Order: sequence, then structure tokens, then C-alpha cells
Amino acid sequence: MNIKHDIYLISDSTGETIDRIFLALKAQFSNFDYNDHQFSFTRTKNQIEKILELAKKNKDPIILYTVVDDNLAKHLQDNAKKHNIPCFSVLGDLILNFSKLLKQRASHIPSGQHTLEEHYKRIEAIQFTMNHDDGNMINDIDKSDIIILGVSRTSKTPTSIYLANRGYKTSNIPLVNENSIPNFLKEKPKLKCVVGLTLEPSRLIDVRKNRMSALKEEHGIDYTNIEKIEIEIKKAKKSFKKYQWPVIDVTRKSVEETAAAIIKIYEIKNQNV
Repeated sequence: MNIKHDIYLISDSTGETIDRIFLALKAQFSNFDYNDHQFSFTRTKNQIEKILELAKKNKDPIILYTVVDDNLAKHLQDNAKKHNIPCFSVLGDLILNFSKLLKQRASHIPSGQHTLEEHYKRIEAIQFTMNHDDGNMINDIDKSDIIILGVSRTSKTPTSIYLANRGYKTSNIPLVNENSIPNFLKEKPKLKCVVGLTLEPSRLIDVRKNRMSALKEEHGIDYTNIEKIEIEIKKAKKSFKKYQWPVIDVTRKSVEETAAAIIKIYEIKNQNV
């Protein structure tokens, strides 16, 4: 009689990626009986501890996770180990680990493996994107599929993460002034797919105020000053025009709509290369 496992799928984002990876993973094992429990937007230690309390109540729990924050991931790993709960990052060798855990040989069906490889490609894109968020690691920005520029709070990060989930390695750079643009892009503005994001000043003020209030962030007085914001946006648009980068106004667009527009720009650019 097969053991029935309770699988806990933990993600610090929408959970779409880990769900798809688990779908590909379980296809490798014909005798795999399970209940799955999904936890999206898990971003605090308190959330982790509540999930572990639930997992402890089951006889044979297994945890799979995609958590970008190293400290949070370590907290999950350490506490799962204390309770003897198998806990795997989906960036690890899942098929090998599950083969050992279930005491089964993986089928390695080509179509299933191909699907898993596609998901690993997405995970690689997510890793790259998170490492290149908010102007980080610009030294290898040339490895990006897509580069997003925009002033603070123009949805650069959520759009980048959405694109990463679609498999695009995406870098995003906050645009304070033209000096914020890496020299690589100034020298070769057409080499990569670069897209500028902009927002109506009145809407941007609301977004910034809400962000500051929700996270108790502190910024200078200029951060929510309408005149300063109008100048910020005007300078950003001037830079986009100077380097002939396409611009998307995200004021009335969802992240999905913005990402779809960027993908279309990316595809058109690649067709013309």
C-alpha cells in the first residue's frame, strides 16, 4: 500500500510557477498518492511557522517552495528540519530527491522531462530577474532578454516578475535622471529590448503615498511633490525619446496588460534582428 503524502507548495509570489513544476514532477511517478496544499505570497516568518504547524499534523508531509529571500528560505529549511519534514527548493534536483523519498525510479519520459526543463528555464528567469531588480547587478545586464526603465513606483518590479514567470530574463532600473542609465545602454541603445514605463503624475502620487503608508517607508518631501514628480516623468520621457525606446503608459493598465505589450515589443524586435 502506497503512503499518501501531504504536499505543501509554498511560494512568495502567485504560486503559478511552483504549481506547474509540481504538475510536471508528479507526472514522473505512477504510484504517487497525495493531497496538495498551496500557500501563495508567503513572505514572513510568521506565515512560515503557521504552515509548519499545519504540516506537523500530517503523518507524511513534504514541502516544496520557491522563496527568493535567502533568510526566509533558510528559516523554512531550518524549522522543517527540526520537525523532520522533507523540504526542497524547486531549484534543487527534484526528480532525484523524490526518487529517493518515494523509493521509486523516475520514468524520465521525454515529454515530461521536456516540460520540467521548460519550468526550470522559468525558474532561471525568475532568479535572474530577482537578482536584477531595482538596478542591481547591472554589470551583466547584457544577459537580459528585456530591460525595463522607469521612475519609482511605475510597476517595474511586478511587471518584471510576471515576465520572468513567462520565461523572460528581465532587468529593471529605477530612473532618477539620465545618469541612472547604464553606459552599456547609452552606447548600444538598440542592442537589447528596452522599454520605458511611465504613469500620470496624479496617479503616481497616490501610488507612492499608499506604498509609504503600507510599508511605513520614509522618503524625502520631493517623493510625493506633484511639481517634482512632473519633472521626474518629463525627464524620463525625454530620455526614452533620446534613445528611441518604446514607452508604455501604465496608468490604466494591469501588470498582465503591460507585460503583454512588452512581450509584443520584444517579439517584433527579435523579428527585425
